[in-house]
Amino acid sequence: MKMTEKGKNKYPMWIVWLLALIVAIIIFYMISPTSVQHPSSTSSTTNAEAPSFTLSDIDGHSVSLSNYGGKVIILDFWAPWCPPCRREIPDFISLQNQYASQGLQIIGIGLDQPNNVASFVQEHGINYPVVVGNDAIINLYGGISGIPTTFVIDRQGNIINKFEGFTNRSIFEEEIKKLL
Repeated sequence: MKMTEKGKNKYPMWIVWLLALIVAIIIFYMISPTSVQHPSSTSSTTNAEAPSFTLSDIDGHSVSLSNYGGKVIILDFWAPWCPPCRREIPDFISLQNQYASQGLQIIGIGLDQPNNVASFVQEHGINYPVVVGNDAIINLYGGISGIPTTFVIDRQGNIINKFEGFTNRSIFEEEIKKLL
């Protein structure tokens, strides 16, 4: 019973389907850290002073965290290719519009090539500073295991909360209202 006759598959079809399913599962688990649907709030870095940094924005100007002293800051690590990041950004634009006059400042840290970050910012009308991140800033903030990762920083410069994965606008709004 040879299966190698001309026009016949060498492997039964159920083996091909099983292998395809296994590959699909592996791919799903490989990309899942950037597609978390529920936020993970962590406290390992909370109540610590937010590390100071100076990075270039999309126009090449220096942006320092210290420039925003006395403000409540949402510091968002994101990338243009990340679907959960893309879902959060309209909420950040809205929050910046609504709460800037009360002392909120959102700062985006784009983790991609500068031209990709700049194109995304321009296409989506982001109304807050966006800088281009690097390994040094990722390490300063304790390493980023997935994106988006977002820090809420109080007016004194302390990290109050850290969220990993997509986080609803209402959760950020609740956090900042306590601090404004």
